[in-house]
Amino acid sequence: MPLEITASESYRQDLVDAGIVIRTEALAKVYQMGTEEVHALRGIDVEIHKGEYVAIMGPSGSGKSTLMNLIGCLDSPSSGRYWLAGRLVSELDDDELAYIRNKEIGFVFQTFNLLPRATALHNVELPLIYNGTPSEERIERAKKALERVDLVPRMHHKPNELSGGQRQRVAIARALVNNPSIVLADEPTGNLDSKTGEEIMNLFENLHGQGNTIILVTHEMDIAQHAHRVIFIRDGKIASDEKVIKK
Repeated sequence: MPLEITASESYRQDLVDAGIVIRTEALAKVYQMGTEEVHALRGIDVEIHKGEYVAIMGPSGSGKSTLMNLIGCLDSPSSGRYWLAGRLVSELDDDELAYIRNKEIGFVFQTFNLLPRATALHNVELPLIYNGTPSEERIERAKKALERVDLVPRMHHKPNELSGGQRQRVAIARALVNNPSIVLADEPTGNLDSKTGEEIMNLFENLHGQGNTIILVTHEMDIAQHAHRVIFIRDGKIASDEKVIKK
């Protein structure tokens, strides 16, 4: 007798077959600030396909960082639903969420978040240490990740021996070391000068060309224009969602 396929399993398979890695429906987030409610997100509906390069833009307080935290499984919505790679995130337990944050999503932050006393190689190894990867395999994979960002010659240097752009490259290598399905970058050029920022954006373009799904959070239009699609958020809602026309 064939196994019965539930509606939820069928829906999950439909998302996977369509190449949709992110889908949100009426996603909302409300923060309680004393006696006042702050509505950071007010019903976000969005789809992002595998291999897309998307920028999420908006002014300060628009809700873009809140949306990034929800997409990255760093926070939970107040209401609405979020599917990641076909899985309804609200149904996942703490261990499954930790696995997603370690394996499925690579995070790149504005402040780099590197261990100051560790070498570039060791900083890139960290996600592999957390998931129990054997030492020899860790080192090999960390070197390959540093190779992807052209930083192998500096792999034994500590952060204070690296420029801002090189530190961000280490952070990107760390995000890539587990071959995540999504690279989520929050203001990745925010602490860099314009020339170095341009170099980092060119690196993201190369990574996208290699098949990575990239979601970039920024408030700068010139940075957002490097993406192939820009979602603009204002007052917790999507104000526009447009393809970028490359000249």
